[in-house]
Amino acid sequence: MDDKVRETEPAYAQLARRLRDAVDAGHYSDGTRLPTEAELAEEHGVSRQTVRRAFQDLVVDGIVYRVPGRGTFANEAGRRYRRQLGSIEDLLALSADTLMQIVSPLRRGVDIDAASRLRLDTDLLYTVVLRRVHDGIPFVLTTIHLPDRVAAHVLDAPELRAGASSRNTVIGLLEPHLDSPIVEAAQSITVAAATEQVARELDCAVGHPLLRVDRLYSNEAGVPTELSVSYFLPEHYTYRVTLRRAGR
Repeated sequence: MDDKVRETEPAYAQLARRLRDAVDAGHYSDGTRLPTEAELAEEHGVSRQTVRRAFQDLVVDGIVYRVPGRGTFANEAGRRYRRQLGSIEDLLALSADTLMQIVSPLRRGVDIDAASRLRLDTDLLYTVVLRRVHDGIPFVLTTIHLPDRVAAHVLDAPELRAGASSRNTVIGLLEPHLDSPIVEAAQSITVAAATEQVARELDCAVGHPLLRVDRLYSNEAGVPTELSVSYFLPEHYTYRVTLRRAGR
């Protein structure tokens, strides 16, 4: 997460992130009681209400569980990759704590469906297949399609070559070069079964139930810039988004 995001992050979210990192790092093993609300409030210089809100988020994510009258305890069973997604910046922040591993390098080819979704006047486009790893565990396989005009910016990027591994995202590599920035990601979420390729790359059985997330990225003019199709392992990934009332 970059400094600008941290500056605007609410106090409860900052505390929740610190506690989440502590659990993930093994500072609190399964069943270990975390400090009390009063102790955490004093340690971090926040109110008990802030601590309570942070705990609520961690309970929802399965990181901790609460026992009335006893306290809050670490839950290692909930130690899967989690990220709250509510903005393009959140998607860019995937590079902060995951590795992007290239399965199939960026190359040009025919894909009628992807070209149609990108509103291209040709069936030719560029495609790269990658998997993302957290703490040594692959949790998603993603196929990314780019129009020629967009792919031209990253054709020589070493991060997209066969076998490359880096802390990057494709939109992060593209952003500095785009005349018009990506401002929107239209997203659809469905359930799918693992194909042979997905099963091989994510180390699961063929037919294993997966979370499929399609995102069509567009720039300020509404022109599609990138199409990504991702297959997530539900046992290693939690998808979370916060919904708010309009105007708040």
